[in-house]
Amino acid sequence: MYSPRVAALLADPRSRITVLTGAGVSAESGIPTFRGPEGYWTVGSSVYTPREMATRAMFRRNPEAVWSWYLYRFTVCLEAQPNRGHAALAAMERRLGDRFTLITQNIDGLHLRAGNSPERTLQIHGSIRHVRCADGCARELLPLDPRLARRRPSPELARDELGILRCRGCGGWLRPHVLWFDEYYDEEYYRAESAVAAAARTDVLVIAGTSGATTLPNHVAAVAHGRGAVVLDINLEPSPFSALAGSTPGGGFIRARSSEALAELAGLCGAAAI
Repeated sequence: MYSPRVAALLADPRSRITVLTGAGVSAESGIPTFRGPEGYWTVGSSVYTPREMATRAMFRRNPEAVWSWYLYRFTVCLEAQPNRGHAALAAMERRLGDRFTLITQNIDGLHLRAGNSPERTLQIHGSIRHVRCADGCARELLPLDPRLARRRPSPELARDELGILRCRGCGGWLRPHVLWFDEYYDEEYYRAESAVAAAARTDVLVIAGTSGATTLPNHVAAVAHGRGAVVLDINLEPSPFSALAGSTPGGGFIRARSSEALAELAGLCGAAAI
């Protein structure tokens, strides 16, 4: 599955490895991408797409509807379990230490539950398990109260939920700690500069389960490619990353389930069997 050059780099104690993961990795744990039918949400007589729901503008207009949608997502993520691909990446970090960086677009927290460390896991789209003040009266992140997990989709919030979702500092709304479609990446909340810095020093960039629909992952791939790193694109279907990967010596598109391909990659690193 992997070229001799990739195997040599993974075995070299001087090489740095960066992995960029997307929704395809979590899909094997049963988490829908929410770009399909599962992502649509009905509010009154109107049906909204994820690109409409996951915006600051929609939150300002109808925070209860946005929170109802996210609390349903929280339930789905809470019930999901890390899969073999998540376990492989945790094993790689244990083996490689500071030579390993994980950049993830996924907000479900499964990488951390599998054993990857917060220090080496850059959650560039945030985490559904955290909240912060929507009005910015404080900058810190707070854990999402597990009592808010919703077992069934519902367009309305219960009275007790309304109280839990208020900021204790200013009384305004708390918001999900996620990057919305009408917002920008930054370092403080989304580790954007750290992600680019990792790409600028990596020797191998592994892209797994993402189609490259957002700007920062594309920039990460371009920076790694410009450095001369080997780029690998693991996916069930070709993506814009595939051609980029194919232009790097030893790199290329690998049509495979991410769990299988990442487990084999961990083996090449000398990580424990998955």
